[in-house]
Amino acid sequence: MAAVPLPPLNFSEKLSPISFCFNTTNKPIIGFPGGVKLKLLKSKRRSGTFVCRAASSVAIRDLDADDFRHPLDRQNTLILRAIPGLNEIGKALLGTVAEQVMLLENIGTSVLVSKNQLPELHELMMEAASILNIEAPDLYLRQSPVPNAYTLAISGKKPFVVVHTSLVELLSRKELQAVLAHELGHLKCDHGVWLTFANILTLGAYSVPGLGSLIAQRLEEQLFRWLRAAELTCDRAALLVARDPKVVISVLMKLAGGCPSMADQLNVDAFLEQARSYEKAASSPVGWYIRNAQTRQLSHPLPVLRAREIDEWSRSSEYRSLLKRVKWVNSVQNMLEERLKSMELH
Repeated sequence: MAAVPLPPLNFSEKLSPISFCFNTTNKPIIGFPGGVKLKLLKSKRRSGTFVCRAASSVAIRDLDADDFRHPLDRQNTLILRAIPGLNEIGKALLGTVAEQVMLLENIGTSVLVSKNQLPELHELMMEAASILNIEAPDLYLRQSPVPNAYTLAISGKKPFVVVHTSLVELLSRKELQAVLAHELGHLKCDHGVWLTFANILTLGAYSVPGLGSLIAQRLEEQLFRWLRAAELTCDRAALLVARDPKVVISVLMKLAGGCPSMADQLNVDAFLEQARSYEKAASSPVGWYIRNAQTRQLSHPLPVLRAREIDEWSRSSEYRSLLKRVKWVNSVQNMLEERLKSMELH
């Protein structure tokens, strides 16, 4: 984390919440330009393509976080929990006032999504939550020119997801739902609490005279390693909802170099070939060193590396096994299942 002291009552501008987007720095990426363009939600709606209806009628039976958790996530979470004194320091830094400031700051500057407010976004969230077998968090739409989505989970409060307006403009509906699923993956795996905790611990430690900077320096590299691993896990959650690796990879590609006016010219296969080229170039001893230096201070893996990871996992037996556990949950299918059971009993 950057060595920037926390100003009073301004936590949201210094925290780097869990986000789908990749950050090349750990500076805040939240802006407040005027004029929320909510009409774009409706203008992008197309006949026959609004929301993937297949997703709305399925869920993954008995899905547990460890069913899709990335091995690096599991490993680095154990390391983080084993750091002596981490919990005690975190409790001292994360107090009631800090929690309330973060909550009010986000609620006060965004639009709360519901059945009666931006219902298309609400439906996308509810569908994704149903598939991942998790309670849907509150969802807010926030005006910002920086495409991003992030999650905050504060102890004792309902977690919430924030989506920036520019992200809505950039992505298709299926891609946007993949982003929401990614954020739900953080909650499913309890990343939200850990990240909020880690951000306040690291940023807050710099403002503590004497020991503060020493604590932060020792934790910084391990925190970033954990954050990058957590992102790989949640890309998998996005794939479980989208059930199409090209949808998730397309999101990563657009975040790397997409814009609304040229989005239809982007090519997922070409981006995957670019990812393979990066991997080949980084395989030499010098390339390996440069790659590590390039990624060590990032909170998110490079987009080409995330694309390769999700492409490979989509071909794995682990992923195929999870898809076999898909079950129908819509009312029509439930009714048919009940009738079949009734016929079997008679």
